[in-house]
Amino acid sequence: MEQKYIAALDLGSSKIALAVAEVSGQNVQVIYYSETPSDGIRYSTVFNPQRASVKIRKAIQEAEEQLMIRIRQVIVGLPRYSVGQEVAKGDFPRNNANEYISREEIDLLKDIALQQYPLDNEETQYIYGAVAQSFSTDTEIQLSEEDVVGTLSSHVAGNFKIFIGQRSSVNAIDKMFNDMGIAIAKKYFLPDVTAKAVLTEEEKENGVALVDFGDGVTSVTIYQKGIMRHYYAIPFGGSNVTRDIRIECSISPALAENIKLAYGACQPNKLANLSEKVLQIRYEDRPFKEIPVKYISSIIDSREREIIDAILFSIQESSMKDELRSGVVITGGGANMANLCNLFKDMSGYQVRIGHPRHRFSSDVAGTSETSAVSVIGMLLSARDDRLPGCMMAPPTIPTFWNASPAVPEQEEEVTEVPEDPQPEVRYNEPEVPQEEPEAQPEVQEEPAQPIQPIQPIQPVHRPVDQEIPREEPPKKKQTAASQRKTFGLGTWTKIKNKIGNAIDDFYTNLTKEVEIKE
Repeated sequence: MEQKYIAALDLGSSKIALAVAEVSGQNVQVIYYSETPSDGIRYSTVFNPQRASVKIRKAIQEAEEQLMIRIRQVIVGLPRYSVGQEVAKGDFPRNNANEYISREEIDLLKDIALQQYPLDNEETQYIYGAVAQSFSTDTEIQLSEEDVVGTLSSHVAGNFKIFIGQRSSVNAIDKMFNDMGIAIAKKYFLPDVTAKAVLTEEEKENGVALVDFGDGVTSVTIYQKGIMRHYYAIPFGGSNVTRDIRIECSISPALAENIKLAYGACQPNKLANLSEKVLQIRYEDRPFKEIPVKYISSIIDSREREIIDAILFSIQESSMKDELRSGVVITGGGANMANLCNLFKDMSGYQVRIGHPRHRFSSDVAGTSETSAVSVIGMLLSARDDRLPGCMMAPPTIPTFWNASPAVPEQEEEVTEVPEDPQPEVRYNEPEVPQEEPEAQPEVQEEPAQPIQPIQPIQPVHRPVDQEIPREEPPKKKQTAASQRKTFGLGTWTKIKNKIGNAIDDFYTNLTKEVEIKE
C-alpha cells in the first residue's frame, strides 16, 4: 500500500495553521500540527504577500526541522470572503444510449459547464469551484450525482452552482509560494472541505447549516440532501469582538484579546458567579482600572448578536430555513465563546451544537481536535480522497563516519539542513590510538607469593635420650653444596605447588637420615 505525506496550510486572518499527515490508503494520521500568528492577511485574504510569506516560511521551516523532512509542495485553502455564487448548466448528447452513464461523463459535464460559464471579467475573477446540484436524463429530472451514474439515456444535462472569487487573492498566494520554491498541489474551497471534517452524512442529508466563526470572517454553508446548496460570508468575526473590548475599556489590543479568551462570554445575565468578578488593571504611571466581567460580557453579547442576525438573514434569503432538520453546527476558533451556542439557539430556535473534527483520522498531536483546526483537517481528508501525490521528500542520506574521508568538503544545501552527527570530529579528525592491553595476570597473583628460601640441612644434635626434641625452627647454618643444589626460582602456580611438595618430602627424608640421637 502506497504511503505518502501531505502538508496542508490554512491562511487565516489571525493564524496560519499547518498540518502534516501520513496517508496510507484510507488511513490518515496527522503527525504534525502548529498555529503561527499571521501577518499581511485580512478577511482570510492575502493583501500583503511579502509580510505574509515571512510567517508562512517560518511555519514551514519549523515543521521541516521537527520532522526532518523537506516540504516540496502543499495544499492551500482559498479565501472565504468576497465569494459569489452563480448557476451554470451543461448538456451534451451521448453517442450510445444503451451504455451506462459513467462518472467520467459527469466530470466531463462539469468541465463543460465551467468552460462555458461567462465571467464578467476574467482578469479580476477566478472560479473557486463548482458543485453539482441536479441532473436530468431522457426520462428523469432532479437526479443526484450518485443516482444519475449507471442510468441509460441519449443525453445528460446538469445544473451546477459555481463559486467565484477574486483573482488577485489567488495571484498573491501563487506569488508567495513561487518565491519560496514550494509548489501548490491544489487549492481548496474551504467551506466544502470543512464540512467533510465536521458534519455527518445524516446531517448533510437531512439539512444542516454549518456556521464557521473565524477571526475576520464568519460564514454559513447550507447542506440538504447531501449537496452544498448555499454559501454566504460576512466580514465580521473574533477580531471585531476584540476591537470592541479595546475601545470600550480603553486598553491595549493584546490585553483585550487576553481578557476575551479568559473571561469572554455571551448572555451577561447567565454568568452565575462569574458576573460578580471585577478585573483590576494596574499601571505603573497611573491609577489602576476596574472592569466588571459582566460589562465585558455585555460588549461581547452585543457583537455576537449582530453576527448571528446576519447569518440568520442569509439562511432566510436562501429559502431553506425550513429545510434544516439537523439544525445548526457552529465551528471555528470563535465557536468556543462561552454561552455562544445557547445564544444562537435562543435567537434562531434551531438545535445547535459545536462542531469538532470528527474521528476520521488518527493523531496524538495536540490541537488537532480543536474547532480551530477543522479547515486544515478537512483539506487533508479531501487530499486523501482526491489521491493527491506526496508533498515532501525524505532528508538526504549522510555517509557513515567510517567511510568518510578525513577532509570533509563543504556540503551542498540539501545536506547542510540535515542535523549533523553529534560528535563528528571524533570520528573524522582524530585517529584512534591503539591502547596496550594489560598483561593478563592469574587470579592467584592478587597476593604475590614470596620466593622460596633454600632448605637448610639440620646438623646432628647430641641430646640425652629422655630430652624432648624442641619443635622450634632449627637455627640457620651455613649452606652446604647439597642444599645449594636444591634452590629453585618462581614459576607458575602448578610448578610452585609441585616444587614445594617435593621440597617437603626431601626435608623429612634428610631429617631421618642425618639426625642421630646418641645415648
